[in-house]
Amino acid sequence: MEDIIYIKDLRIKTIIGIFDWERKVKQEVSIDMEFPFDCKKAAETDSIEDTTDYKAITKAVIKYVEDSSFQLQETLAENIADGVCLTVKDENPEILRFDLVEETIKRTNFQNIKTGDNVNLERSLKMGDEIGGHPVSGHIHGISKVISIDKRDQSWDVKFSVEPFMHDYMLHKGYVAINGCSLTVGEVSNESFMIHLIPETLSITNLFQLEQDSVVNIELDQNTIIIADTVKKYLDGKS
Repeated sequence: MEDIIYIKDLRIKTIIGIFDWERKVKQEVSIDMEFPFDCKKAAETDSIEDTTDYKAITKAVIKYVEDSSFQLQETLAENIADGVCLTVKDENPEILRFDLVEETIKRTNFQNIKTGDNVNLERSLKMGDEIGGHPVSGHIHGISKVISIDKRDQSWDVKFSVEPFMHDYMLHKGYVAINGCSLTVGEVSNESFMIHLIPETLSITNLFQLEQDSVVNIELDQNTIIIADTVKKYLDGKS
């Protein structure tokens, strides 16, 4: 049985609008959300472990909207549901099923996925859990192609293409998530960036299947985006 969880009239202030005068101050937007969820197990066990943390969902959406900026309300609506942060559709212990909406398929390499392909899986982080890399939301900003791979002993140096809009957020020794894996950025140029893959990463993820022209999902580091955009807006205001 599939139920629907509704969170309505969530009022958040964010930068939104096409014209400069609209984007000088944050405007309030009202957001209604609905999530498919199977309440059967929670109803049977009456355990908090089997239900959905509505507060966590609300806080995550508020933080994302407050920290972002958009030209169109349609873009805001699509991005709230965007990315490869997916919800398990049923409880089969051997098979995981997910719904992929059009926006997810359009923005990610899932448009090329086929039967037999390996994908990376990671459970959502719980409050208080140790963070071994950088926070990754699963909200994908775009895709990138493998330009070259230099295999050195058991480690790989992989060069990826970089889209122009990503370049300001790709910093040497900064963070990026590729196919959901938290990684440190190596050398960066105008057209590319380098990632160094260690044996552990290659052994437990699907990155060992990379070859020239492979397409990967890219999630930029949200903290880098916030800092870079804030500095840019400040400097634009000073000029």
